[in-house]
Amino acid sequence: MIRRLALFALVPLSCSAVFAQSPAAPATPQIVGVASAAGPELIEFQKVEDSWSASINSRDQYGLELVLSPLYVDIAASGDVTTRNQQLAQIINAEDKTMHLDQHAITVRTLGDVAVVNGTYTLHHKGATGPVDEKGIFTHVFQRVHNSWLCINAQRTVLREDGPPTKTKKKTDAELPFHIPIFSKN
Repeated sequence: MIRRLALFALVPLSCSAVFAQSPAAPATPQIVGVASAAGPELIEFQKVEDSWSASINSRDQYGLELVLSPLYVDIAASGDVTTRNQQLAQIINAEDKTMHLDQHAITVRTLGDVAVVNGTYTLHHKGATGPVDEKGIFTHVFQRVHNSWLCINAQRTVLREDGPPTKTKKKTDAELPFHIPIFSKN
């Protein structure tokens, strides 16, 4: 009886060992959160950035609604904070007909249904003294919604212009840290 019980327990155990050793499909490691400077993610998000730029350049409200989430918050290079509805109103009521935006994605980091895109932009617009070409960098945060990407946050920073070198004045002892007048040279 004990032999039969042992045999009965041994058969299923050996079968499970055989199935456990059978080769399975090779697992492809998925690296999450790594910045991609090339590849399908960058191409996909460059298309989204191109769609965004084209919508702004052609004053297309519907096209912009397809890119911006209802939760969208924009922080401009000047520090102005606007929502999606304010952005749409600016496009519809745009007084500056020369405004043109060009965006280029540089890196993409995907974290599940969230992606962070960093890149450069050039914004041509009318300034107080004439036409202005604003060049800078951006960070866009996207969320995947119904198999498409919607931007939920954007921030832009203007690159400073390097002008002609200025003359640096000679440092005096007063400009040095921890200046003690009693021990200074006269």
